[in-house]
Amino acid sequence: MKIVHIADTHLGLTAFNRLDPETGMNLREKLIYNNFLSTIDHIILKHPDALVHSGDLFDQIKPKTKAYTTVLEALDRLHEADIPFVVIAGNHSMTKTRYTTSPFQVLTYHPANLYAAYSFQYEKVELGDTIFHLIPNMLHPQDYRTAYDQIELSSNHHNVLVTHGLASVIKDKRLATVAEHELDNTILSPKFDYIALGHYHRQSQITDNAWYSGSIEYLTYGEINDKKGGLVIDLNSHKVQHISFPSTPMIDIGSIDCGDSNTDNITLNIVQRIEKHQTPALAMVQVTLENVSREHGKGPDIRTLAKVRERLLDLKFRIKSEKGEHPVPIQQDIRAINYLQEFGIFVKKQQLSLKKREFVERSGLDILKTVMEQHKEAVDDH
Repeated sequence: MKIVHIADTHLGLTAFNRLDPETGMNLREKLIYNNFLSTIDHIILKHPDALVHSGDLFDQIKPKTKAYTTVLEALDRLHEADIPFVVIAGNHSMTKTRYTTSPFQVLTYHPANLYAAYSFQYEKVELGDTIFHLIPNMLHPQDYRTAYDQIELSSNHHNVLVTHGLASVIKDKRLATVAEHELDNTILSPKFDYIALGHYHRQSQITDNAWYSGSIEYLTYGEINDKKGGLVIDLNSHKVQHISFPSTPMIDIGSIDCGDSNTDNITLNIVQRIEKHQTPALAMVQVTLENVSREHGKGPDIRTLAKVRERLLDLKFRIKSEKGEHPVPIQQDIRAINYLQEFGIFVKKQQLSLKKREFVERSGLDILKTVMEQHKEAVDDH
């Protein structure tokens, strides 16, 4: 059997103050939806016997409508291609009590070959010559052991364990998220043909047979050096191969020593580096500014960089000084984004009567202008 292993798609995640002009949706959120569906198309071309998702399909316990419809569209495509979808609930999309309806319950009504484990218990699924042993995110750490002890390995099948949590060998990589549980090393048994792990966003091999596929997307700048994509596993040969998927680029354009440079030179250097890297549109870009002093004011000229930032999804500044790295006020400078224009676009996309729209636009713009002026004064006094 050949399977594709993915995880941590976090559908519904939003980031950065950018709106899609056509839909009014958070642009980062939309790109994640689009890339997820493109990923499904890439997987279908691989013709696996099953697609395995090891948790955090959704970013929230109560997914947005668009997150649901995106998954339903993916299920349509998988159903048409006759590819079963095996998925477990991760900590981001696992309910916090046994009495709350799981978001996965809605998906079970789809006619696709969907096998979802989300009920705080061990479940198993037999597909062809393989049994998938499913342990979703649990309420308590000790529940993993209880679930694991129920597993009976088949001598007539391949055995694949699918679970979500942080392997104890990388416990220093904690993500500090809700319901993050550590996986006991003994759970990662060599008796399984393959162990599909979710939660850790960097694609990593933990033991000979246990892998984190990692997330498809770069979800935070802390992942900028991570390998993204999925894994293709041949259970007969136990061969594991990386597979790349469409994702929003995240690029580090390096460090700039600002010690002997003025604001104009710093700004020009940033622009030149972005051009040198042939940075694609809507990429996420990080630049590190070293030795920034009071002589440089707030660093680069935000107004000059505004046009550059317009074609990027985000431009993040990291400041490093002798005192270490610290947050950068310019990263959130309101002049970098035309919030008034973004608000106007958003309102036009809403289904409002003319009278209500005029009221919302008038009142909203007045409030935005007031907040922006107060923010500008605070930044200027910084």
